[in-house]
Amino acid sequence: MLKVNGARLWSSLMEMAAVGGTFKGGVRRLALTKEDAAGRALFARWCKDAGMTLSTDRVGNLFARRAGKSAEARAVASGSHLDTQPEGGRFDGVYGVLAALEVARTLNDAGIETDKPIEIVVWTNEEGARFTPAMLGSAAFAGVMPPEQALASRDAQGVSVADALAATGYAGERAIPGVPFDAYFEAHIEQGPILEENGVPIGVVTGGQAIRWLDVRVQGQAAHAGTTPMRFRRDAMFAAAEMAASLETLVEMFAPHGLVTIGEVGIRNASRNTIAADLTFTVDLRHHEDARIAEMETALRERFAAIAERRGLAVQIDQHWVSPATLFDAACVKAVADAVEALDYPHQRIVSGAGHDAIHIAKHCPTAMIFIPCVNGLSHNEAEDALPEDVTRGADVLLHAMLARAQ
Repeated sequence: MLKVNGARLWSSLMEMAAVGGTFKGGVRRLALTKEDAAGRALFARWCKDAGMTLSTDRVGNLFARRAGKSAEARAVASGSHLDTQPEGGRFDGVYGVLAALEVARTLNDAGIETDKPIEIVVWTNEEGARFTPAMLGSAAFAGVMPPEQALASRDAQGVSVADALAATGYAGERAIPGVPFDAYFEAHIEQGPILEENGVPIGVVTGGQAIRWLDVRVQGQAAHAGTTPMRFRRDAMFAAAEMAASLETLVEMFAPHGLVTIGEVGIRNASRNTIAADLTFTVDLRHHEDARIAEMETALRERFAAIAERRGLAVQIDQHWVSPATLFDAACVKAVADAVEALDYPHQRIVSGAGHDAIHIAKHCPTAMIFIPCVNGLSHNEAEDALPEDVTRGADVLLHAMLARAQ
């Protein structure tokens, strides 16, 4: 049975990891920086060497096309992203891009011409670490976000996506929203511990859970830290701390699928000897079901309002981003399941806990994902790792799922 060249795939992953590589063995390749541009250039060179043609769209999504027998047929696509977290790992995103490249290389080696074209996609700003929201490029491609909104998004230094595209040379002409693919498959590390804990090398992903990002602002009163008795204080920091602690008990009501994270905290005009008066923090809510995540948000708002009222403060809660629960296409999921059965690899069905470009693309065309384990379930960390044999197995499954669709 046809299989990929695992050693070649691993070598490509390690070479790409050196682009923006960090001292601790991770990667810093923020979207549309010079490091991201260098990673894209390396990928483009490999694609040209494999006989593929390249194009980019208006938000910088990069496409590499392997021709099929039918020039009119819609492409069977695969890919992910090359941008990383500020202290990211070697496999998040890039594995899906280079596994797809290895599929094209393997088809070349075997002299196989598919009926439908095959395209590999590098999506712009999946991580959301430089520009928000996350998965910006795939959102624009799928018509979930207007192109003008994507191009106007700015980083912390005020640089817009449009500015960054011009600076890196990745402002393309391909239209967005894009023409739907015949199908889209995305390979990815799980970014969690479930597959490794169960000793299973392949996850057949049936969909993605719901995500809600909230921005919270707590406003109290600034006062001197040494002269204001505790009973007179309207301390935004202690109020926020109580709100944060309340989330741990709240999420227990939604076990085992409810998740909550506070990822960013900021105090405006902070001073060591001044009581915090204006504090902001983010909340990330996740659950497999839309109805349950709505209940989580309602309960959060009620708890925060009660804490603020009791302490004499004001609290404002805004939705920053909402991603509904997503079910992947049954036929594409079956193609992945059939491939893994044919390869006789142990596997299980799993729902994605993380957001991925495939979540947006599933609104646009038939879509499915393939997961492989990551060591200790660790991701968004410089120590992120995966085993070479798992990397190879995942690419084998991707190869046969795509072949089944592309004939």
